[in-house]
Amino acid sequence: MASVHEYKRLENKLVQKVKNAVIIAAGFVAGFFKAIGRFLTRRYTLVFVPHSEKKVYNLHVTVLSICCFLLVVFSILGAFFWYGASYSNTMYTMASKDERFRGTQASLDQLRDEATLLLREARNFENALTSVLSALGINNRNPMSQNTSGDLSTFLGINETSDGLLPEVTDIRRLTAYLSQSVPPILEIGSLLDSQSALLTEIPSIWPIRNGVGFISMFFGQNIHPLLGQYYIHRGIDIATGRYGDPVVATADGQVVTAEYDTGYGFFIIIRHKHGYYTRYAHLQNFRATVGQRVQQGEVIGYVGNTGISTGPHLHYEVHIGSDVVDPYRYITIRSSLSRQGR
Repeated sequence: MASVHEYKRLENKLVQKVKNAVIIAAGFVAGFFKAIGRFLTRRYTLVFVPHSEKKVYNLHVTVLSICCFLLVVFSILGAFFWYGASYSNTMYTMASKDERFRGTQASLDQLRDEATLLLREARNFENALTSVLSALGINNRNPMSQNTSGDLSTFLGINETSDGLLPEVTDIRRLTAYLSQSVPPILEIGSLLDSQSALLTEIPSIWPIRNGVGFISMFFGQNIHPLLGQYYIHRGIDIATGRYGDPVVATADGQVVTAEYDTGYGFFIIIRHKHGYYTRYAHLQNFRATVGQRVQQGEVIGYVGNTGISTGPHLHYEVHIGSDVVDPYRYITIRSSLSRQGR
């Protein structure tokens, strides 16, 4: 029992000490705030004495009012500096954006100029394509319906269409559609050119000596025989080179049907081509092709010589259609005539 009373007594002492400590702390805090209150409510008198003999002015202020006044002054100064810094930052941002805007405007002007040139060249392309298609008998069903040639004067202002697009954008979209729809006729032109190229390889249409060497020393038709001195019908053309061994080439795709020697023609080759064409190459020095061999246009079949009845190294070249002999010169100039027509 004694121990219980002892614990109870210690507990009461501890509670009393805590209570006393709380009272002392509360008193200290209350005293502190009272001291601050007395300090803030301390009154001062500001005396304004004029140099003249006028009335003296007294201004009674407290520390609290002075602190409030200083707080307002510093707040105003802080706000002034903050707004000044914000204004400077805003002006710098505006200047930077203005510079970027000017750069964007310059790029837009350049883009407009390039769009003008593009549309102008598109008009030239359309005219050229229409001309080519008309020459080939192909209808151009996709004209650029509106004028897209462009003029710099049209780009002096920014005008928008009803759907909010710049007119240049509308023109470029129209140009894109036109170009995409121009692909089929261009492919058709390519097909025609491929067909023409294939046809030109099937008929004797190139010079029979490689690299265009030689010149025509005797044309097709009525001529004076170089040995007999009498008029006769020359069945081909003679191409003189003034030297031996220049490569003779097939003037069209075909098959060698004759490769032999004749007292008049000397060593000669005959090639059968499509569409009833035959070509003869005479007075050769020797053969490069054999009977039954299939040759392509431009392939070497022999070499210029002076065999048979001949007055010097040259090639006698003939073109036959069936049993008829025709002027070879008309055929070896086909490609150059087509090139001139193309220009």
